[in-house]
Amino acid sequence: MTTGLVEKSPSLVVYQEEPLNAGVPAAEAAGEVTPTERFFVRNHGPVPAVDAAAYRLRVDGLARRPLELSLADLAGSFERVTVPAALQCAGFRRQELFAVTPIPGELPWGEEPAGNATWSGFRLADVLAAAGPEAGAAHVAFTGLDSCSSSSGETPFGGSVPLDKATSPEVLLADGMNGGPLPAVHGGPLRVVVPGYIGARSVKWVERIELRATPSENHYQSRAYRWLPQAETAVETAEMLGELWVTSLLVAPAAGAVLSAGPCEVSGWALAADGVARVEVSADGGSTWQAAELAPEASPWAWRLWRARVDLAPGGATLVARAFDAAGHSQPADPAVRWNRKGYMNNAWHRVPVEVAG
Repeated sequence: MTTGLVEKSPSLVVYQEEPLNAGVPAAEAAGEVTPTERFFVRNHGPVPAVDAAAYRLRVDGLARRPLELSLADLAGSFERVTVPAALQCAGFRRQELFAVTPIPGELPWGEEPAGNATWSGFRLADVLAAAGPEAGAAHVAFTGLDSCSSSSGETPFGGSVPLDKATSPEVLLADGMNGGPLPAVHGGPLRVVVPGYIGARSVKWVERIELRATPSENHYQSRAYRWLPQAETAVETAEMLGELWVTSLLVAPAAGAVLSAGPCEVSGWALAADGVARVEVSADGGSTWQAAELAPEASPWAWRLWRARVDLAPGGATLVARAFDAAGHSQPADPAVRWNRKGYMNNAWHRVPVEVAG
């Protein structure tokens, strides 16, 4: 499929044409690196046309030395770095929450909106240091060049992260992806990449960075991406989403596969903001567990590949995966625990039903 902006895999699952929201089945995205043509696309508005030659990035707010930078200024003044990192949409595996209680008005994402890429660009920390944060600065807000329709009216997409996260070395102003220029559909010519946080904080087509005392007032920070677990939860007081929760995905075999009884290899990936400590798999729906073998860590911010060999008995079986982060946090067994009014942050055990021939 050609989006007009980048060639995408023919197996792309399109949930919305305009703005484009689409991704490939999990098995096509899994691997050490998700190819650019298989990386999911999450947009809230049309992809803007940005003239790279005329493009300027503003850095202001609570800054002693406000900046206006061209792409050439960035390349000439700041060290280029590369960071392998996964991005995951807050709506990842929302379909499972739909099955608990319907969630009107939200895209029915399955396992598509997650990918692992190698990002190239400039440390946001270095750019902020050049601007000189003032004493009252505690948050860094990002504003994009797109135009989105929301309940607050037409607005550019935006969001913010705490200053201590923004100045961590893994946070980038990225102009490259998987060894090539950053495609427009993925935020080119310049986007923010905030590893370990929900994808919404990695603002695309970024045109302004504002040092602030408080979080961004943009609709997508102040209202849209909040944790609303109960019908009576008020948006204004609900938790703003930030760090990802530990999760894992069992990629192979696929749901509904017909397998032979006996040994079977299962594989997938796991992701956690604090790093993946271990992954466990079950061949009996979660009654018994065994440790999976973890692949070497590509970076603390990339997903961690894993595999295990389980024994299957004839009949139906449910394969299950769960991960643990470095702080000991794991995943809930039941997606009902994660149900919320927006369908965000489902990190329940990943269950894959299969048939086992005798």
